[in-house]
Amino acid sequence: MALTIFILQLAVYILAFPIYLLNFLGLWNRICKIWFPRFLERFTATYNEQMASKKRELFSNLQEFVGSSGKLSLLELGCGTGANFKYYPPGCRVTCIDPNPNFEKFLIKSVAENRHVQFERFVVAAGENMHQVADGSVDAVVCTLVLCSVENQEQILQEVCRVLRPGGAFYFMEHVAAERSTWNYFWQQVLHPVWYLVFDGCTLTRETWKALERANFSKLKLQHLQAPLSWELLRPHIYGYAVK
Repeated sequence: MALTIFILQLAVYILAFPIYLLNFLGLWNRICKIWFPRFLERFTATYNEQMASKKRELFSNLQEFVGSSGKLSLLELGCGTGANFKYYPPGCRVTCIDPNPNFEKFLIKSVAENRHVQFERFVVAAGENMHQVADGSVDAVVCTLVLCSVENQEQILQEVCRVLRPGGAFYFMEHVAAERSTWNYFWQQVLHPVWYLVFDGCTLTRETWKALERANFSKLKLQHLQAPLSWELLRPHIYGYAVK
């Protein structure tokens, strides 16, 4: 099986040679940072349609974590185009973090379309180092379709715990590796190297639930599901929330 995967990966490498050449020349990352937000705007619109019921379920108890200020203070990690804004409760104060500054104009559009949320600021930073956000300063952190592409999941989760107030919650919805005995996992392995390059570091084979189980949360509510998505490779999902 390993030999078959290697041969198919080699074939995919050959087909994707122009992208690898651009990457070797140091040009692909620049192109990807401009192209990816445009792609994600379209993708998340479709994703929200297909996952609307699960997102409503996921965020249904956000108000339970309102702190002493009386308004929910929320940090969205890897905010992208702001596709989650529509699911946040009225009056929610939102700070967004993303390492790609090219998302800002899409984020501003989403803010204009979701006047029920109070947008505070957009911070250009990686989730592994959110020093711009004070310790224990937010009621909730949200992270959807992000942990697949971060460099260090453990460090991200440490930062999440740092910025959350005691009793605050971390909400997540992520695509993950399929079960190892399935054809889906086979094709995830075959396509992973090229997928990672084309989709700005997205990893198809991450078992993200293991990092969440190891993190320092007092409570973890995590569910696996086969998401009703058009792209079969992305159907294996986890979603839920953890309490500090």
